[in-house]
Amino acid sequence: MSRPVNYDIDPELAAALAAIPKGPNGSLLDFSDIPAFRARMDAASRQLPVPEPDPRVRIETLAVARGDGTTLDVVMFHPDGPDHARPALVYFHAGGQVMGSAHDRAGFAYGAAIARELDIVLAAVDYRLAPETPAPGAAEDGYLAYTHLAETAASNGIDPDRIGLAGASGGGAPAAATALMVRDRGDRRPRLLSLNYPMLDDRHRTRSSQEIVDLGICDRRETRYAWAAVLGDRVGADDVHPYCAPGRATDLAGLPDTFIAAAQYDVFRDENVDFAQRLVAAGVPVDLHLYAHAYHAWDVFAPSSALAASFERTWHQYLRQRLHG
Repeated sequence: MSRPVNYDIDPELAAALAAIPKGPNGSLLDFSDIPAFRARMDAASRQLPVPEPDPRVRIETLAVARGDGTTLDVVMFHPDGPDHARPALVYFHAGGQVMGSAHDRAGFAYGAAIARELDIVLAAVDYRLAPETPAPGAAEDGYLAYTHLAETAASNGIDPDRIGLAGASGGGAPAAATALMVRDRGDRRPRLLSLNYPMLDDRHRTRSSQEIVDLGICDRRETRYAWAAVLGDRVGADDVHPYCAPGRATDLAGLPDTFIAAAQYDVFRDENVDFAQRLVAAGVPVDLHLYAHAYHAWDVFAPSSALAASFERTWHQYLRQRLHG
């Protein structure tokens, strides 16, 4: 048993955490019944005002055909300005791999802001969710989106040599797995891989995965439910493929330059640091940022805090340099 954690949280983040509504389980999340939780979150979101995206950014949906005849939606954010090929960022939304959508209207303002501020095309992948689609379905969607955009770059206003991959929280798994697939299948190398507090490993063997049990945002119990949805009865098995849980990868050589942001009080902290260390050992250039006194997704839950502003400056500068430089 790990010792209890004394959460020494930044005061601005602590105030935001206290204001977050919690369910009967004491947490924002409740993945014990994923369909019911999705319904509750959808109902709650309809009661909130939706920020309007920047009108200087054109938003359109690209429908990409899968091999089985279904289509994958990729929501494209194109900033206004001179007509030239821009870098692109293929983005995977958060949600534990079990909830969320690239069509989320609240997320449109976020996507438009990134596209406009960085002068890039942001391509948000509406990847399939678990448990309806177990792993590696989400990663195969990511691979399809990335390769399609690389192949059709000219018609989408994209520079094919400047396409990066990025994922936050649950979206970090398909983002990292897409990078592995692209490497293994010999496709055009991504410009970068950006992972913000990513969900990578189903085994829950790290110290942070044992310690973060009652913070109320993304704790051990809910991440175990999420991985059970993603992997079914394969959770914890010795033969889980890295395309399903990228933290399982033993060969990380050849991955693109990688940015990883982690938080001190995050259940994913140690698997994030371990992934960064193994990337470095494999010869991959890594920018690892560990934010003290922060919890999972602090930039989302406390967006006006100094820690969120510091992270955003660092992250955006990294993306500018790697995508435009």
